[in-house]
Amino acid sequence: MKKIMTIFGTRPEAIKMAPVIKELEKHPKEIECLVCVTAQHRKMLDQVLSLFNIIPDVDLNLMENNQTLGTLTSRVVSSLDEMFNTIRPDWVLIQGDTTTTMAASLAAFYHGIRIGHVEAGLRSHEKRSPFPEEINRKIVSIIADLHFAPTDKAMTALMNEGVLCKQIFVTGNTVIDAMLSILENVRKKGPRIPVDISPDVFKGRIILVTGHRRESFGKSFEEMCYALKTIVELNDDIYIIYPVHMNPQVQNPVRNILGNNGRINLLEPLSYDQLVWLMDNCFMILTDSGGIQEEAPSLGKPVLVMRDVTEREEGILCGCSRLVGTNRDRIINEAQKLINIPSEYNKMAKIDNPYGDGQASRRIVDALLSTI
Repeated sequence: MKKIMTIFGTRPEAIKMAPVIKELEKHPKEIECLVCVTAQHRKMLDQVLSLFNIIPDVDLNLMENNQTLGTLTSRVVSSLDEMFNTIRPDWVLIQGDTTTTMAASLAAFYHGIRIGHVEAGLRSHEKRSPFPEEINRKIVSIIADLHFAPTDKAMTALMNEGVLCKQIFVTGNTVIDAMLSILENVRKKGPRIPVDISPDVFKGRIILVTGHRRESFGKSFEEMCYALKTIVELNDDIYIIYPVHMNPQVQNPVRNILGNNGRINLLEPLSYDQLVWLMDNCFMILTDSGGIQEEAPSLGKPVLVMRDVTEREEGILCGCSRLVGTNRDRIINEAQKLINIPSEYNKMAKIDNPYGDGQASRRIVDALLSTI
């Protein structure tokens, strides 16, 4: 029996690792499944753990107010160093590109523990966009022993950097597995509408908005907000629902520019099942989130990506998402096309999801079983 430990610290990691954990638990004769969380994000992480009924074996509880990337990195490495002296897994599984992911890969490497990287090979080729994720994932790719790439394009990026083909498995993205499992329950049990959404929202078409990327803070973020305000002003039947990240550099411009508008609903961060319900029931999505770019095509929702570059180019290339940057006029113009021209909308809404089919977790565990 091999001891496999999943390590994660943020809500997106937890969502994408949850189906992998559930799949690992299906093989108790071959695998001892352990879960370690750093709690890089405490409250939002706990929501996902509860939703997927995951109880960590180790909770490092490292989150501090106003933590910097440097202090968080050092605390993750030192805390995992101490843990690995007590609990020594055969494999560590990490996901994506967070500070927890990068630091956990380094700590495991120091202890000679083999590393599997879920969602490997994403690249924007701009080292400061997204920041610090682009560098985090490149560091992990140097260290990891197995690379679970979501797409062929991700596999090619890894091979171009010298990763051996035999170390790469193309699996699809586990976020599709997670979303589809939650979607089934949400549709059966009915909507879970946040109490502070105005009932008037459901009289028109909903644009779901998420935006929080560090590289957009300042002028670019203000441009995004003014674009959203104008879109609502131009269309009487458009309502915006925007769950606002708690970072003050997001809260301040969003509240100042978009507050006090009856058709713009600014919410506290949502639970994942509420977000899935809104994605399923909205008209379209404007976002800078990576996960939503991957999830929305499975629901037939066009996505406008409010970033200058994206490491998820598959959606852009196949046409289910468009890269619109942070320029006010560009965001407005592309949104207006989808709002006013049915053929433009349908062209994006009826494309198969290039990121996965809901079987990624099974493929990852099958690959591990064939290796260990």
